Amino acid sequence: MIAYSMLDLAPIAEGAKAADALRNSLDLARHAENLGYKRFWLAEHHNMTGIASAATAVVIGYVAGGTKTIRVGSAGVMLPNHAPLVIAEQFGTLESLYPGRIDLGLGRAPGTDMLTTRALRRDPTTAADQFPQDVVELQIYFDDPDPGQKIRAVPGAGLKVPLWILGSSLFGAQLAAHLGLPFAFASHFAPDALMQAITIYRERFQPSRQLDKPYVAAAANIIAADSDAEARRIFTSLQQAFIRLRRGQPGQLPPPIDDIDSFANPLEKSNVDHSLVYSFVGARDKVKSGIEGFLEQTQIDELIVTGHIFDHQARLRSLEIAADILKGLVKS
Repeated sequence: MIAYSMLDLAPIAEGAKAADALRNSLDLARHAENLGYKRFWLAEHHNMTGIASAATAVVIGYVAGGTKTIRVGSAGVMLPNHAPLVIAEQFGTLESLYPGRIDLGLGRAPGTDMLTTRALRRDPTTAADQFPQDVVELQIYFDDPDPGQKIRAVPGAGLKVPLWILGSSLFGAQLAAHLGLPFAFASHFAPDALMQAITIYRERFQPSRQLDKPYVAAAANIIAADSDAEARRIFTSLQQAFIRLRRGQPGQLPPPIDDIDSFANPLEKSNVDHSLVYSFVGARDKVKSGIEGFLEQTQIDELIVTGHIFDHQARLRSLEIAADILKGLVKS
């Protein structure tokens, strides 16, 4: 059976508050746990009025504390925004509280705009360039400390929290291969380099203490409902959100509309269709066909299910349909 997991950004729907989104995330994680999802990951974004997971480690602790067995982690922590020691302490604390259940996925992007990056007290012109060195430094903090080591993560030292490299380009694939770490690709919004990145990662992979062979995950938007028409309508919330972001008008997650073509001009619609090409939208049979094609194309080890849905109950139903499909699929 193919491994399957969940990526959540704790979306704040129009008319709702961050507290509502966070409670929904916990409820979603509990359902994912019951449905056999392997992981529940949360993403770091800043100054986004439609995303409630900015304090990612805090939200991970909230979700892990409200679940029992599912792995909980980040996809990702944007390491250029932080000192590696602080992240080691945060995730060392989480691992101490919820042993064997914490993942630390690391990204190189700031997760926000340049003005907000400066507000985070990071230099946007140099922070990303330090990413490989920061990952190695983070590994050292989680390793068994050397005698006389003057700087330790407490808690964190010796806990060997598993690291992932996240990416939407070839850089992350190369770094993950070089360090012998698992690699997750953000194909749910950045599809262009997916296949090339997977090939590079697998061809260049060097075994490490954490991982002896390549392990690839990739994300896809799955919007499943009891009819194709219902799913297409639900999907318009995500489409609108992407179009608004491209217009420089990000906001809370909008409710579905009947006709996305009335909201977007043809160029906007074409651009968003391209970005969201790995979106499987429809009733069970249509979504199953899309997932099967994606798995056949990529031969990934794990599918990361994501997708903004305005109505929480509709999102739970989509999660359920996806799990039912994935339970029946065997990795070829």
